[in-house]
Order: sequence, then C-alpha cells, then structure tokens
Amino acid sequence: MALGSPQHEHPFGHLIDTLQSEQYEERRYFNPQKLRDVRYEKLPFCMRVLLESTIRKCDGFYIKTDDVSSILDWQKQQNQAEVAFSPARVLLQDFTGIPAMVDLAAMRDALAKQGVDPNLVNPRCPTDLIVDHSLQIDYKMELIRNKERLQFFKWCSKAFKNINVVPPDINTVHQLNLEYLCQVVQEGEGFIYPDSVVGTDSHTTMINGLGILGWGVGGIESEAVMLGQPVSLTLPQVVGCKLVGTISPLATSIDIVLGITKHLRQAGIGGKFVEFFGPGVQQLSAPDRTTIANMCPEYNATVSFFPVDDITLQHFKHTSTDHTEKLVVLEDYLKAIKLFRSYSDQSEEPQYSEMNLSSIVPHVSGPKRPQDRVAVTCMKEDFINCLNEKVGFKGFHISKEKQATQVPFLHEGAEYNLAHGSVVIAAVISCTNNCNPSVMLAAGLLAKKAIEAGLKVKPYIRTSLVPGSGIVTHYLNTSGVLPYLRKLGFEVVGYGCATCVGNTAPLPESVVDAIKQGDLVACGVLSGNRHLEGRLCDCVRANYLASPPLVVAYAIAGTVSINLETEPLGVNSEGKDVYLRDIWPSKEEVNHTEENIVIASMFKELRSRMEKGSSFWNSLESAESALFPWDPKSTYIRCPSFFNKLSKEACTPQSIEGAYPLLFLGDKVTTDHISPAGSIARVSAAAKYLQSKRLTPREFNSYGARRGNDAVMTRGTFASIKLQNRLIGKTGPRTLHIPSGQTLDVFEAAERYQRDGVPLIILAGKEYGSGSSRDWAAKGPYLMGVRAVIAESFEKIHRNHLVGMGIAPLQFLSGQNADSLELCGKERFTINIPQELTPRQQLVVQVDTGKSFSVTALFENDMDVAFFRHGGILKYVARSLLP
Repeated sequence: MALGSPQHEHPFGHLIDTLQSEQYEERRYFNPQKLRDVRYEKLPFCMRVLLESTIRKCDGFYIKTDDVSSILDWQKQQNQAEVAFSPARVLLQDFTGIPAMVDLAAMRDALAKQGVDPNLVNPRCPTDLIVDHSLQIDYKMELIRNKERLQFFKWCSKAFKNINVVPPDINTVHQLNLEYLCQVVQEGEGFIYPDSVVGTDSHTTMINGLGILGWGVGGIESEAVMLGQPVSLTLPQVVGCKLVGTISPLATSIDIVLGITKHLRQAGIGGKFVEFFGPGVQQLSAPDRTTIANMCPEYNATVSFFPVDDITLQHFKHTSTDHTEKLVVLEDYLKAIKLFRSYSDQSEEPQYSEMNLSSIVPHVSGPKRPQDRVAVTCMKEDFINCLNEKVGFKGFHISKEKQATQVPFLHEGAEYNLAHGSVVIAAVISCTNNCNPSVMLAAGLLAKKAIEAGLKVKPYIRTSLVPGSGIVTHYLNTSGVLPYLRKLGFEVVGYGCATCVGNTAPLPESVVDAIKQGDLVACGVLSGNRHLEGRLCDCVRANYLASPPLVVAYAIAGTVSINLETEPLGVNSEGKDVYLRDIWPSKEEVNHTEENIVIASMFKELRSRMEKGSSFWNSLESAESALFPWDPKSTYIRCPSFFNKLSKEACTPQSIEGAYPLLFLGDKVTTDHISPAGSIARVSAAAKYLQSKRLTPREFNSYGARRGNDAVMTRGTFASIKLQNRLIGKTGPRTLHIPSGQTLDVFEAAERYQRDGVPLIILAGKEYGSGSSRDWAAKGPYLMGVRAVIAESFEKIHRNHLVGMGIAPLQFLSGQNADSLELCGKERFTINIPQELTPRQQLVVQVDTGKSFSVTALFENDMDVAFFRHGGILKYVARSLLP
C-alpha cells in the first residue's frame, strides 16, 4: 500500500513531497526540508538512507515512529536502539536461491490445500536471483546433475511475480549487481527512493562503493525480506574515514585498497558502518571504491559507504544506455534529499578519523610469504639483506664473496648474464583483479609506453599473461593495449590457474644450467596470490607478488635488485636511460581509459548478453503452472514439510515440557558444524537416504548442491566429522539417545525422539552459530524437532535464523553456563513460556533433578516474538494469507 493513500493515514505523510523534472513526470518522495529537524544534516549519509526507508515504510508495527526518532538521535542511540530497515531489493545467488524459492513453492502448495489462490504467494520485495557460475560450469559438464535445479529456476521465472531470474552463462552475481542491477535511485508504488539491497552473496558490500547501501544477510533473513518483513538491526556506530593527501604516482589500486584495509583493520571497527569522505575520495575511481567496499570482511566492518558524487555520476554515464533521462532525475533527487556529496563544501563534514593517502606507497610481497611486504623503494636493500640472512622466510644465506657472482650463458644465439636477483619468470595474472580492471590497464599502458620508449624484455624471461576471464582479454583489446603486452612477451596463454599453482612452462635449459652453476637466487615476479619457495619452478628460490604493472616493470628491468625510483629500467636505442617514472601511466590516464573506453564497452557487451540470453536456458522446458509439479523421484528438489498442520488459529507459545538435549556442545560451534556444505560422507545418514534412491557414492554430489532437498539437508544436520558432542566424549556426528543409552547418528536419534513425541533442546557454550551464514543450520534442527537452544552467547545472524524458524534462542544469565549449573546433559528440561511473551524476557528452566535456573529469551522486538508465536517467519506469512 502506497504512502498517503486514503486507506492508510501514514504517520509521516506530511513529509511527502513531489519532485518535478523536465524529463520525468511528478514523483513523490520524502522531503527532509519538511522534517524541520537540524539533526538530519548532521547524519552520516548512510544513516540518511536508513532514515528515508524508515519514514517511507513506517506502519506502526514492523517499523515504528520510535525507529525514526532513534535514527535521528543516532549518536546517543548507536549500539543500543534496535531499528527496522526495509531495503529496496533482495539479491540471491543460486545456492541460496534454491532453498528460498523451494520454500515459496511449498507455501503455495500449503495454501492451495486450504483453498487459497496460490498466485497470492509472491515476493513482495523485488528480488533478483542470479543463476551463478556455481551451476553454470557444472551444468555444461554434467547436464543430469543440474537439469532439475535449472528447470525449477525456469519455472520460478514464470510462476512468480516480482522476481527476476538471470540465467546462467551471463556473469557472476557480484558483477551483475554492480554492472546491471544497481539503480542508485529506485521507483515503485508512485515513489522515488534510494536504492538499497540485502544479499546472500558475500560480495554484496561492493555495492556501497556506488553509493548504494547494502550488506550480506542469511538465507532465512533474505526470505523474510522477500516476503515483506524488514531487517532488524542494532543502530550501528558510523566511523568516518577522511582521506587526505595525494596518492603516490606509482601506487596502484591494489596498493590503495590494501593500505586502507590495513588502516581500518588497526582501527578496530568490527560490526560498524564506515563512511568515506574528504578530498582524497575524489582520487578514487568508482571501481576503486567498490573494491574497497568489497574488503569489508577483511577489516570486519558491516559496510564501507561512499556517498554518490560527481565521479559516481560520471561512472553511470558510461554504464547506462539511457542515462540522459535517468541521471537528471537521479541527480535532482539526491540533491533534494541531501544524499549527494559535494567535496567543495566543507561545512557538512563531521569530525571523523583521518587517513593520509600520501602514506600509501607501492609494495611487493616476498620473497617467500605474502605477509612479508616490501616497499618498492626499499626492494634492492631488502633483497641484499635476504641474501645475507640465514636460511628462513626472509633469508638465503649467500656468502659475501659469492653475492656478486655472474654466470654468462647463450640463448637463441645471444649471450646474457644471470646474477642473484635476476628475473626469469614474470607472470601477469588477473584472477584476483577482475572486479577492478585499472591495474590490468595500468600494465597495458605501461607496456605501450615502454615499447614507444624503445624498451624490451630479455627473451629468456618466461613471460605470460593469464586473464581470469575472457572479459579481461576483451577490455585489454578494446583499450588497444594488448598488442603492446604481446610485444613484451606477455601473450595470452589461456584462462585459469597457471603460474601461481606451478603451471609454468619449463625454463630454457641454458637458464636452468646457469642458475645451478652459480647457485643463484633467481627470481619470479607475478600478480597472483601464491608464491612459496619452489612453487613457480624448483630452481627459482625467490618469488615476489606484485601488481600487474610492476610485474611488467621488473620484467623489463630483468632484476629485482634495483631501486625503481633512482635507477633506470633500461637504455633505449639512442643510449638514453629510461626510468620507471618516464613510462608509468598517470592515475588520470588509467581512469580515463577505464571509464571512457573499457567500462562502456564491458557494459555494452553485458547488456547484449542479457538481451540474447542463454541458448541452453532458452531451450530448457518447464511447467506452465501456479503450483510446481514436484517429482517424487527427484533427489535435488523436494517439497519441505515446514507447512504441515497449517491452520488459521492464532498461536500461543507452548511451554517446552520434558525435553531431552539432542546435543551437549562447547564453545564456537560454527554453522559448518551444524550444517556442512561439503561432500556427503559414504557412511552418513544422508548417504543412506541417497543410496535408498539408488544413487552411487559418485552421484552423491555435495550438501551445498542439495539444498533444495529437505530430506538430505535434515540428515546432514550435525553431520560434521569435527563435531564435538560432550554426550559421547569424542568427535563425530553421533549422539546419545538418552532413554535407551544407545549411541546413534544424530539424525537417527532425533527421528526416534520425534516418534516418541519427545521435544528436544541443544545445550551449547559461547558463540553458537558463528561462521558463515547458513539457513539450513536453523532449518535442519527445526525439522529434527529442536524447540530451543540454550547457549552462553549466539552469533547474531544465526540467532535471527533460529527465531525465523520458530526455535527459541535462550541465553544463560551472565556468569552462568552448563558447567556452573552442574548440568550433565542427560537431564530432562521444562521451559515455562508465558502466553504474553515479551522481548528479552527471563524464562525459568526446570530440570528433572529438582534444580531450576533462569535464561534470557533473545527476542529483540515484537516482530521476533510474533515469528516465534507462529512457528517462524514462513508460517507467519502463510497464516496471514489464510481466510
């Protein structure tokens, strides 16, 4: 229902205004000028996005007026107030998309049985589902394995409204989010509003580099947002990072990103929002910003936000086919609501932490470990020190009298000399640089300038160019630099893992003989991420990781024992010294080439592929029906039992009486322990199920691939071989069936408890559910009959998942745990849950030994309580549609 409609008197309807534009009709939007609150202009830009959504979506239940007040007063409320946020869209990739869409298909079935039109079940929040490369590659190699899942996705694309399924063979999810799906400003229900997104892909945070607020969530949280529920979050602290100073001309995007990452890691910003500002931001291209935002997990921030500015607009001019109209309203709107950043106006900048970009200098890593970083200006001195040091991570122990050794040799009829530090392998690899083409372009432009200056690479050096994907070759070609790379010997040799995993072509015999004769510390330089001693080649002892342009530079120099700042790379045909500074492309030159030639070409290619689609996807057959035709023989897609016994009657929390612990666990039980994603062991409960379907072990595939089959995933719950269960005292996916005293597979024990009508709980220590987000880590225990988890602390996303499945997350009181309460894990537990349950209420747990203790029910708000009352978010939404 749109704001301001006669059926719904919105509490903030008076703040709605109309934006007029010559190219656009009238658009309604939140006008901060009508707010008349001076605190708005003091808000960080990312907080303004939260506030706009909260005002527009305020309904008094999910999102309350108090949420608006909390955000406006964020400096006092940060880390305290719980607020609700409704993002503009949801992003799913295939592995997480399968269980989400299976749940919606199952909900349709359940409601149809109750006489409800199944077509009412659709995502309420616009959702993009990317059939990513994780299925694409497998599909082409083994059609049978993935045909069922792809046909299911094809049915989803036809059956559901408000969902956009991007077929395989287009691009990866994070690239599509950046290059195709992002809008900066969205339109819907007569409103214009900032784009924002939550996604189940770890790269979702990249989008913050384009001024779009977004972060990663778990599968169940994403389903809740799809079904119209907001995300609940504790109002975060916002840490400003002011960028000042001038970037070194030799510093590449990689240097900048790693420098900022190191700074933020040292700042201790875990769980916080980071917002960049200051004059230094204007030196960062849009791809630079998305790369920095993508590094959030490395410095443990939730988001790293770059407000929209002129550079962002320039980027969108090159990536949008119809930018003339959209960019006008985009800029007008963002300026109207003060979401457009102007760095010429210093008055609105808050006092935040500061980082001087002048401190960022180019580095290489080596000679044996990636963590041993060396400033390029110190490279010669550091290499000589490595020769002197005793053998170790930074030493080769070459005696002083042998450090000047030079060995002459013949190669292709010409005589050359090798010495300690001579480069014999130089490999430009882009597998770690695909999201930011600037460093690859810098390498190409440097090669062009080197050729024009008359420089060459000695022919005995084993040079190679291995792009991570065909798109890299495409933009190197489009920008005109690929021929120059070829002239220096950097020829495209293929795609995939090469030099960094030891797939280097053999060195010339004369080179190998010279290295052995002089016992030389020969060197390899590459732009990958692996370089252990002997990994590139068994006779190459020193290996350095460097940015692609530095790989080309060291190849031209022919040695790492050089100060690139003061010593020439080489001599041209006229006998003139040529220095690195003479051929190093400026950042402005790289950015110009990237924005005006490369990115525009890449986006044109992407849109062409989107329009053409995928031939095998287009030829794939799928049912034309509102209900999915479940195949009882399928071992990949199966209707789950979440909606069994669905009824309209209001639910009241039922006390848990006489529950046995299914497991008694310790600290830091991860989601990998709870729901493994890897291979299916041949002796597991899941394997027995698949064998009953006449599958051989070779056909088992993985738990990750079978997320659409609840029978497999439930049997795979707690199937980790590393699970440490105190009930049996040894590692493995086994537990004690307490009434019989038998040790069984966890699933078999849970199945027996359910047959006997006995509820289950789990006892655990600190940080239960840590690790990567995994929806089946909550769905599996729910289907096993687990009603509550009592732990010392919970990882937040997993806590949300438990609530979303109707499992109570109960926390021991401070200073208490299972050991202090002298629990052995074999008792029976009764948990008294009142009918009028409130957030964070203390509940009493009674033990059959006669003792009792209190726990805190970790329901953060009324919405959590409502979900728990109804048995989880899925049942809550399904019941709301019953007549």
